[in-house]
Amino acid sequence: MKSADIRQAFLSYFEEQGHTIVPTSSLVPGNDPTLLFTNAGMVPFKDVFLGRDPRPYVRATSAQRCVRAGGKHNDLDNVGYTARHHTFFEMLGNFSFGDYFKRDAIRFAWTFLTETLGLPKEKLWVTVHVSDDEAERIWKDEVGVDPERFSKLDEDNFWQMGDTGPCGPSSEIFFDHGPEVWGGPPGSPEEDGDRYIEIWNLVFMQFDRDAAGEMHPLPKPSIDTGMGLERIAAVMQGVHSNYEIDLFQNLLEAAARATGHGDTATPSLRVIADHIRSCAFLIADGVLPSNEGRGYVLRRIIRRAVRHGHKLGAKGSFFHKLVGALDAEMGEAYPELREARHQIERVLLKEEEQFARTLDHGMGLLEEALAGLEGDTLPGETVFKLYDTYGFPYDLTADVCRERNVSLDEAGFERELEAQRERARAASQFGADYGAALELEGETDFTGYERLEDRATVTAIVDREGNELAKLEPEQRGLVVLDRTPFYAESGGQVGDTGYLAFDGGRFLVTDTQKQGGHHLHHGVLLEGELAVGEAVSPGVDPALRAATVRNHSATHLLHQALRMVLGEHVEQKGSLVTPERLRFDFSHFEPVTAEQLAEVERLVNEQVLANAATHIEHMTLEQAKEKGAAALFEAKYADSVRVLTIGADDFSVELCGGTHVARSGDIGCFHIVSEAGVASGVRRIEAITGEGALAYFREQEARVARIGERLKAKPEQVEERVETLVERNRGLEKELERLKAKLASAAGNDLLGEARDVKGVKVLAKRLEGVSGKELRGMLDQLKNKLGSGIVVLGVADESAGKVSLIAGVTDDLTARIKAGALVNHVAAQVGGKGGGRPDMAQAGGSDVAALPSALESVPAWVEEAL
Repeated sequence: MKSADIRQAFLSYFEEQGHTIVPTSSLVPGNDPTLLFTNAGMVPFKDVFLGRDPRPYVRATSAQRCVRAGGKHNDLDNVGYTARHHTFFEMLGNFSFGDYFKRDAIRFAWTFLTETLGLPKEKLWVTVHVSDDEAERIWKDEVGVDPERFSKLDEDNFWQMGDTGPCGPSSEIFFDHGPEVWGGPPGSPEEDGDRYIEIWNLVFMQFDRDAAGEMHPLPKPSIDTGMGLERIAAVMQGVHSNYEIDLFQNLLEAAARATGHGDTATPSLRVIADHIRSCAFLIADGVLPSNEGRGYVLRRIIRRAVRHGHKLGAKGSFFHKLVGALDAEMGEAYPELREARHQIERVLLKEEEQFARTLDHGMGLLEEALAGLEGDTLPGETVFKLYDTYGFPYDLTADVCRERNVSLDEAGFERELEAQRERARAASQFGADYGAALELEGETDFTGYERLEDRATVTAIVDREGNELAKLEPEQRGLVVLDRTPFYAESGGQVGDTGYLAFDGGRFLVTDTQKQGGHHLHHGVLLEGELAVGEAVSPGVDPALRAATVRNHSATHLLHQALRMVLGEHVEQKGSLVTPERLRFDFSHFEPVTAEQLAEVERLVNEQVLANAATHIEHMTLEQAKEKGAAALFEAKYADSVRVLTIGADDFSVELCGGTHVARSGDIGCFHIVSEAGVASGVRRIEAITGEGALAYFREQEARVARIGERLKAKPEQVEERVETLVERNRGLEKELERLKAKLASAAGNDLLGEARDVKGVKVLAKRLEGVSGKELRGMLDQLKNKLGSGIVVLGVADESAGKVSLIAGVTDDLTARIKAGALVNHVAAQVGGKGGGRPDMAQAGGSDVAALPSALESVPAWVEEAL
């Protein structure tokens, strides 16, 4: 029975039993900070069990995608080396939310296994929790399970999602592969064998465990069951390893072709076949490789797969080529995988290419460290240096060491890691917010959507130290709270408004507006008069700055949609800043945006600006907003009523937003992208300008071209041609200069050869060079080694103005068994306040003590003599 058929049979069976089929949820848990990934079938229903999320059904069934590769539920290290561990797996589940309980759950499971799938009853073994007499009676008296094939266990049969949350006793069903396979029944000393394999877990959800460890009865006892698709498929297909089922066979063959390694039973190919599943589905769900959080776990999985491929002899980038095979296997069941296929391939290829450089360099350093290892434990300092300095992942170091039977000094690594964290914490500086501790009743009524001026009353005043005041004196700084205000408080990336609070006999300059709770806090300075609590004021927003800000804010919405149209639906907002001067928009994307793509994005936005369509703002429920297609971070919490902005012709952009906006798209004036750059792994940033800011930018660019033209004695339209001529001329001069330098260096090298000393029959040359840059040392070293034929060379140059020393050491191949260039250059570097490293035949180092360079070089012959 194929895996796809088992999946469908499960869902159909429970649909017939009155369950609603619920589509698989994202691998990124919605609104659950306790979980890194969706790691069990019940995760999407967690709030349902707690009574916080009412659904229109009380019975549900699903085939849920799950990942266990980080945090508490982490199977990563076992994957590929065992028969049943995976980073990605499918959990078949049926759930009851206060409807049926133990009796029906047990009956459903037994009927499906023995009748729908046709498994022999004598092959099934059942367990319950030691305290669950009710479940025991149902199994033995009603279902008729043989008491000889029944166990009562303790910790193994109590289930909990995490340290807190839903939990309860469970009952597990095991399949007996027969006496020809070693292993004992659950609860026996031999239970870790492969004879008895757990295929189904029925959780009787009765409690909610709080942070103190106390268990409280759930509002309604519920059922959470789960059966791993891969495990039951192995049973149905008569194999003992999940990697032998149909879901994996094509992936293993594709991995074998991609790596050039034919043995599909090798653990490394199993790692690759498993990891392509988790990586592809994580990327399809919007996770991108990065150095933190979910993105870091994804990066670890990708790099682990790539490292195993290189171990098998794979050449170049190969991992991304497996997405097609995965699509063929699972794309029909999960259309989101098929839709995101090209995006997944591009992300994986980019990550492979980036990691290839790290892998080659890191593996060379690790091999060197292992070759010189004394004992069987790799020091924590070495592991940390590979991780911190060279970006070589800890788990890859652990994999390589495990294969060489070398232990890792984990405690030493953790000490180094913690010391780095302490340094980072010590370097952090945080300023105090003098309004942070303010406690006020009520809230400020915001009127700034409709007007820029209003009438209001001062309800509170706070000075810079956080003290509440009765009044402010002239030139005194503080923050003022009003009962109503047209000033927009910084939120959603839009900066706070500025302007004035006018009152009889005085003015308060508002330099910023922030929000705390329901209050708008007007930061600023009193220019004249005395401002007291209870005073009537006329707040007025600076109209020019507000207008410039709303132009930029509305443009971010058009920009967001244009990016999705040009780059793909994977683009999501990762942050923004909207000021009167410009807009900054951060978004998820895995590679630099090309000039052609930026031009198309800019064209699309300006097309909407020229359309001059009216902006529409509506208030509706969150569900209505989703139906309308509004873009938002729907994992976040929103109020029951949300504000939906529609801007552009034909509903070009529809998003949730609480900011201020233009009345028509044409009010933006024009839109121009100033820059695009990466700000984090998988996150890009665009800065752009609109309206008067864009016009001022264009005028400045035009003036700059005119000034350059004057310098070149060319008209503006001739500047490009004139610059190209100068560049070509400059290239020719640089080549001529390099040729002359090489000629001089060759002549100098011949002169230097006469200064080589004989040390125990080995030619040794240690020399300080003048007029040579650090970058040119490598070429000089290669020339001298070639001319010596056999010998040792150490060269140094010093930049006295910068207080910098550059060193390089070279050892000809016939001597590397006796002298290592890395050890030699470090001997010299230590005397000039530095350190370095490299290969046995060539190593480089730096230092800061210029005065010590002559004596350091003078010590080389003696060091070589002792080493020989």
